[in-house]
Amino acid sequence: MLTVKVRNDQETKQLANKLGQLLQAGSVLLLEGDLGAGKTTFTKGIAQALGIKRYVKSPTFTLIREYKEGRLPLYHMDVYRLEDGGGDELGLEEYFTGDGVSVVEWPQFIQDLWPTDYLLIKFTKDPHHDDWRRLLFEAHGEQSQRVVDSLAQEYRHE
Repeated sequence: MLTVKVRNDQETKQLANKLGQLLQAGSVLLLEGDLGAGKTTFTKGIAQALGIKRYVKSPTFTLIREYKEGRLPLYHMDVYRLEDGGGDELGLEEYFTGDGVSVVEWPQFIQDLWPTDYLLIKFTKDPHHDDWRRLLFEAHGEQSQRVVDSLAQEYRHE
């Protein structure tokens, strides 16, 4: 596990950019956090690291946005609307084993579809500073653990 504190959107994107440089085809990032916690901002940093130039926005109403022009495709999912189920009918798990990086916001709504190797990132707002966030990185699987170990070399445990 790794915990990193960020103080603004720029630091959030910088952290995500460093993480994005470590990702490989088949990497799955599951982003948990309240509305406004920085999940989409974080995804923008991942996209930047992958060389994606298009504007990244939350796929709240479309469920998934695909960005294929980077060094790896980025599959950005927001599954909030699947709170009442139905995710198993969409074939989302095919993205998890594909040739790109999958980033899933609100992953708790498709927990039955999670792959065996994934990186769970929990976003927590600081109660005393509106823009500050604490990000907890929990690796599940060997590939994700290697990514967290490499990222930990850049950041110290807090």
